[in-house]
Amino acid sequence: MTERKSNLWALILGASSGFGEATAIELAVGGYNIFGVHLGRASTMPNVDRIVAEIRSKEVEAVFYNVNAADPVKREDVLDEMAERLAPDPDAMVKVLLHSLAFGTLKPLIAEDPRDAITQAQMEMTLDVMANSLVYWVQGLVQRKLMRRGGRIFAMTSSGGHTAMPSYGAVSAAKAALEAHIRQLTMELGSKGITANAIMAGVTDTPALRKIPGGLRLLKAAQYKNPSGRNTTPTDVAKAIALLSDDRSYWINGSVLRVDGGEDVIGFVAQEGPVTIE
Repeated sequence: MTERKSNLWALILGASSGFGEATAIELAVGGYNIFGVHLGRASTMPNVDRIVAEIRSKEVEAVFYNVNAADPVKREDVLDEMAERLAPDPDAMVKVLLHSLAFGTLKPLIAEDPRDAITQAQMEMTLDVMANSLVYWVQGLVQRKLMRRGGRIFAMTSSGGHTAMPSYGAVSAAKAALEAHIRQLTMELGSKGITANAIMAGVTDTPALRKIPGGLRLLKAAQYKNPSGRNTTPTDVAKAIALLSDDRSYWINGSVLRVDGGEDVIGFVAQEGPVTIE
């Protein structure tokens, strides 16, 4: 096993499933201690407990917070507690931040019945959680000097940031805004030696994907289209993030990086034969 880097931490926003879960475990394999933020109910806590146990089995620390990552008071409380925990070790730092929050309203912008259309509050909530919260967490980390030179910021975007789908308007806007925030953070944090990149995963079977109207059809279409004949998995993405967290990735900055096996660049059905989505 890789020697434990006891003074390096990763902060995973959305750590209880999908890309966040996979990345937390993959970074733990590489010796990172994990701060995880998630919003769970009693029914989902057994899975969170399983994730924490798996992380700790890698002989690293796992500190999880069951809070709303978009709540400004809770955010400050978590950041203060993180700072207090790391204070005894002057070399300790949060080297990696992954923003993988998938909580938004899936409603059309326009509907025959106004009650079926997205509201201003729903639109603003979606943008705040899925895009703007990235900025506020980065501000808190940098202001407390928890993330310093060598830090890596990653935000999960998708092809939905530049395409239109039914009922996906608010989330699409959030993904586009998220990429804009990454560009701005790239400029403002460059002198501090902190990089910021967006990760555009291929269509992946996650709990968030299954909430999108027509999500299973998206999976099937993507599998047909992918040169490898399969869908992207959270582990595929986690391994890419772990690779990009290496010190040798310092010149990769301000990018939207596809992690999709070539799916997004293929404009035709690459595979033949039956495709089964469970």
